[in-house]
Amino acid sequence: MDVQPSDRVLEIGFGPGIAVREIARRATRGEVVGIDQSAVMRAQAARRNAPEIRAGRVSLTVASVEDLPAFDRPFDKILAVNNMGMWPEPGVRLKELAGRLRGGGLIAIVSQPRTPGATAETTAATAREIVGLLDTAGFTALRVEILDLKPPVACVMGTAPSAHARSSTSSDR
Repeated sequence: MDVQPSDRVLEIGFGPGIAVREIARRATRGEVVGIDQSAVMRAQAARRNAPEIRAGRVSLTVASVEDLPAFDRPFDKILAVNNMGMWPEPGVRLKELAGRLRGGGLIAIVSQPRTPGATAETTAATAREIVGLLDTAGFTALRVEILDLKPPVACVMGTAPSAHARSSTSSDR
Protein backbone atom coordinates (compact mmCIF):
# COMPACT_ATOMS: atom_id res chain seq x y z
CA MET A 1 0.00 0.00 0.00
CA ASP A 2 3.06 2.24 0.13
CA VAL A 3 2.02 3.84 3.44
CA GLN A 4 3.67 7.24 3.84
CA PRO A 5 4.67 8.94 7.13
CA SER A 6 1.71 11.36 7.13
CA ASP A 7 -0.96 8.95 5.82
CA ARG A 8 -4.29 8.50 7.53
CA VAL A 9 -5.28 4.83 7.18
CA LEU A 10 -8.46 2.90 8.01
CA GLU A 11 -8.33 -0.85 8.56
CA ILE A 12 -11.62 -2.69 8.46
CA GLY A 13 -11.60 -5.87 10.53
CA PHE A 14 -8.27 -5.30 12.28
CA GLY A 15 -8.37 -8.58 14.24
CA PRO A 16 -5.46 -8.85 16.70
CA GLY A 17 -3.93 -5.60 15.36
CA ILE A 18 -0.91 -6.93 13.51
CA ALA A 19 -1.48 -4.85 10.36
CA VAL A 20 -2.41 -1.82 12.51
CA ARG A 21 1.00 -2.06 14.17
CA GLU A 22 2.83 -2.38 10.84
CA ILE A 23 0.92 0.53 9.30
CA ALA A 24 1.59 2.70 12.38
CA ARG A 25 5.32 1.97 12.02
CA ARG A 26 5.16 3.54 8.57
CA ALA A 27 2.65 6.33 9.25
CA THR A 28 4.88 7.92 11.88
CA ARG A 29 3.22 11.35 11.59
CA GLY A 30 -0.15 10.03 10.44
CA GLU A 31 -3.00 8.17 12.03
CA VAL A 32 -4.28 4.60 11.93
CA VAL A 33 -7.97 4.02 12.61
CA GLY A 34 -9.39 0.54 12.95
CA ILE A 35 -12.86 -0.92 13.18
CA ASP A 36 -13.71 -4.51 14.07
CA GLN A 37 -16.96 -6.12 15.16
CA SER A 38 -15.28 -8.04 17.99
CA ALA A 39 -14.61 -6.56 21.42
CA VAL A 40 -12.20 -9.48 22.03
CA MET A 41 -10.17 -8.49 18.95
CA ARG A 42 -10.27 -4.86 20.02
CA ALA A 43 -8.79 -5.80 23.40
CA GLN A 44 -6.02 -7.87 21.79
CA ALA A 45 -5.23 -5.16 19.24
CA ALA A 46 -5.25 -2.48 21.95
CA ARG A 47 -2.66 -4.42 23.97
CA ARG A 48 -0.48 -4.90 20.87
CA ASN A 49 -0.73 -1.20 19.94
CA ALA A 50 -0.81 0.40 23.41
CA PRO A 51 2.11 2.84 22.87
CA GLU A 52 0.63 4.12 19.60
CA ILE A 53 -2.82 4.47 21.19
CA ARG A 54 -1.34 6.46 24.10
CA ALA A 55 0.49 8.66 21.57
CA GLY A 56 -2.83 9.34 19.77
CA ARG A 57 -1.63 7.78 16.50
CA VAL A 58 -3.91 4.71 16.65
CA SER A 59 -7.59 4.47 17.52
CA LEU A 60 -9.57 1.21 17.57
CA THR A 61 -13.35 1.01 17.64
CA VAL A 62 -15.84 -1.84 17.88
CA ALA A 63 -18.02 -1.23 14.81
CA SER A 64 -19.15 -2.91 11.62
CA VAL A 65 -18.51 -1.93 8.03
CA GLU A 66 -22.24 -1.41 7.48
CA ASP A 67 -22.43 1.02 10.40
CA LEU A 68 -19.22 3.02 10.11
CA PRO A 69 -18.60 5.71 12.70
CA ALA A 70 -18.46 9.33 11.62
CA PHE A 71 -14.89 10.30 10.81
CA ASP A 72 -13.66 13.88 10.96
CA ARG A 73 -11.84 13.76 7.61
CA PRO A 74 -11.15 11.41 4.71
CA PHE A 75 -8.54 8.66 4.68
CA ASP A 76 -5.55 8.30 2.39
CA LYS A 77 -5.81 4.51 2.41
CA ILE A 78 -8.24 1.78 3.43
CA LEU A 79 -7.33 -1.87 4.04
CA ALA A 80 -9.57 -4.90 4.53
CA VAL A 81 -8.02 -8.36 4.94
CA ASN A 82 -10.10 -11.53 4.62
CA ASN A 83 -13.42 -10.00 5.60
CA MET A 84 -15.15 -8.54 2.53
CA GLY A 85 -16.84 -11.91 2.01
CA MET A 86 -18.71 -11.34 5.28
CA TRP A 87 -19.95 -7.84 4.45
CA PRO A 88 -23.65 -7.42 3.75
CA GLU A 89 -24.00 -5.96 0.26
CA PRO A 90 -20.28 -5.54 -0.48
CA GLY A 91 -20.97 -3.36 -3.53
CA VAL A 92 -22.87 -0.87 -1.38
CA ARG A 93 -20.13 -0.95 1.28
CA LEU A 94 -17.44 -0.25 -1.33
CA LYS A 95 -19.36 2.78 -2.61
CA GLU A 96 -19.58 4.06 0.96
CA LEU A 97 -15.86 3.47 1.46
CA ALA A 98 -15.06 5.35 -1.75
CA GLY A 99 -16.66 8.34 -0.07
CA ARG A 100 -14.42 7.92 2.97
CA LEU A 101 -11.24 8.25 0.86
CA ARG A 102 -9.69 11.48 -0.31
CA GLY A 103 -9.58 11.86 -4.09
CA GLY A 104 -6.79 9.62 -5.34
CA GLY A 105 -6.84 7.58 -2.11
CA LEU A 106 -6.13 3.85 -2.26
CA ILE A 107 -8.24 0.90 -1.18
CA ALA A 108 -6.71 -2.57 -0.79
CA ILE A 109 -8.95 -5.62 -0.42
CA VAL A 110 -7.04 -8.78 0.47
CA SER A 111 -8.51 -12.26 0.18
CA GLN A 112 -7.15 -15.74 0.76
CA PRO A 113 -9.90 -18.29 0.11
CA ARG A 114 -10.49 -20.34 3.27
CA THR A 115 -12.64 -23.09 1.77
CA PRO A 116 -11.26 -26.64 1.76
CA GLY A 117 -9.67 -27.45 -1.59
CA ALA A 118 -9.14 -23.78 -2.52
CA THR A 119 -6.73 -23.39 -5.43
CA ALA A 120 -5.00 -20.72 -7.47
CA GLU A 121 -8.12 -20.62 -9.65
CA THR A 122 -10.30 -20.05 -6.57
CA THR A 123 -8.10 -17.07 -5.68
CA ALA A 124 -8.18 -15.77 -9.27
CA ALA A 125 -11.99 -16.02 -9.36
CA THR A 126 -12.24 -14.14 -6.06
CA ALA A 127 -9.88 -11.45 -7.38
CA ARG A 128 -12.01 -11.04 -10.52
CA GLU A 129 -15.12 -10.66 -8.38
CA ILE A 130 -13.45 -7.98 -6.21
CA VAL A 131 -12.22 -6.14 -9.31
CA GLY A 132 -15.78 -6.08 -10.63
CA LEU A 133 -17.17 -4.76 -7.35
CA LEU A 134 -14.50 -2.05 -7.10
CA ASP A 135 -15.11 -1.03 -10.71
CA THR A 136 -18.86 -0.78 -10.12
CA ALA A 137 -18.20 1.28 -6.97
CA GLY A 138 -16.28 3.81 -9.08
CA PHE A 139 -12.69 2.92 -8.23
CA THR A 140 -10.12 3.32 -11.00
CA ALA A 141 -6.56 2.13 -11.73
CA LEU A 142 -7.53 -1.35 -10.53
CA ARG A 143 -4.74 -3.87 -10.12
CA VAL A 144 -4.28 -7.31 -8.63
CA GLU A 145 -1.21 -8.66 -6.87
CA ILE A 146 -0.96 -12.36 -5.99
CA LEU A 147 1.12 -13.78 -3.15
CA ASP A 148 2.02 -17.37 -3.92
CA LEU A 149 0.92 -19.16 -0.75
CA LYS A 150 -1.27 -22.24 -0.45
CA PRO A 151 -3.86 -21.19 -1.51
CA PRO A 152 -2.62 -17.97 -3.08
CA VAL A 153 -3.58 -14.60 -1.60
CA ALA A 154 -5.05 -11.87 -3.82
CA CYS A 155 -4.67 -8.18 -3.05
CA VAL A 156 -6.92 -6.04 -5.22
CA MET A 157 -6.23 -2.30 -5.16
CA GLY A 158 -8.08 0.65 -6.59
CA THR A 159 -7.98 4.42 -6.54
CA ALA A 160 -10.87 6.61 -5.40
CA PRO A 161 -11.87 9.26 -7.92
CA SER A 162 -11.97 12.85 -6.71
CA ALA A 163 -15.75 13.18 -7.14
CA HIS A 164 -16.41 10.45 -4.56
CA ALA A 165 -14.18 12.02 -1.95
CA ARG A 166 -15.59 15.52 -2.45
CA SER A 167 -19.23 14.52 -2.36
CA SER A 168 -19.05 12.47 0.83
CA THR A 169 -16.52 14.37 2.89
CA SER A 170 -18.74 17.43 2.92
CA SER A 171 -21.59 15.32 4.36
CA ASP A 172 -19.26 13.89 7.06
CA ARG A 173 -18.57 17.31 8.58
